[in-house]
Amino acid sequence: MKILAIGDIVGESGVSKLKQELPKIRQQNNIDFVIVNAENSAGGMGITTKIFEDLLKLNVDAITMGNHTWGKKDIFTFIDHPKLLRPANYSKGVVGKGLGIYECKGKKIAVINLIGRTDMNVLSENPFTVANDLVSQVAGKVDMIFIDFHAEATAEKIAMGLYLDGKITALYGTHTHVQTADEQIFENGTAYISDIGMTGPRNSVIGMDPNASIKRFVTSLPERYKLAEGECILNGCIFETNDENCRVEKINRINLR
Repeated sequence: MKILAIGDIVGESGVSKLKQELPKIRQQNNIDFVIVNAENSAGGMGITTKIFEDLLKLNVDAITMGNHTWGKKDIFTFIDHPKLLRPANYSKGVVGKGLGIYECKGKKIAVINLIGRTDMNVLSENPFTVANDLVSQVAGKVDMIFIDFHAEATAEKIAMGLYLDGKITALYGTHTHVQTADEQIFENGTAYISDIGMTGPRNSVIGMDPNASIKRFVTSLPERYKLAEGECILNGCIFETNDENCRVEKINRINLR
């Protein structure tokens, strides 16, 4: 089975790029299951009803979020949709869910969304203990477990991957918008990559207009971020699993310009 994870969609142009490329990626690579991160899809912050509906029309299987989950108030009208996941380690009692279980080709696939705590400026529960609880909850009930760990620090992501090695199918990072080249399969069988990248404007600072970003760094003064324009890239990762033991055998990064 081939599971495709698409990196953070940035802005409406990123959504358009996904619409353009996903059908071709599916066909050329025989993709069975698709997970996309959409927390930056609406103007770089949050997701709207229209974009959510556009993603559903693309037949994606799961939509994960992150630190900008609540960026657009629209989300409260569809937060309970079975395909939408927000970080599972948000405070207890918060609407929505961070775990979804889906069926594909006779297999049950659990998808978990987590948010990091290092340099994220988001008050959240400990992602390690929450991950352990959720993985224990679904162990023996599903065939595969995929985790989108939306986090800033590479060390936190690697530590989480090793912490869960052998307990989950794969852990991939999102949030930094820069695809890393450290894809690997850990000793006990869990597939890992620190960040799968972004789907958004190529000539940008992680999706944002370069001039505004540079001005902030040069002057140390507040400058309103705005989305970059121009052609887009699409980043993602294909995890190919063995149908018998449901372990990842191959990891292929995608970087379309």
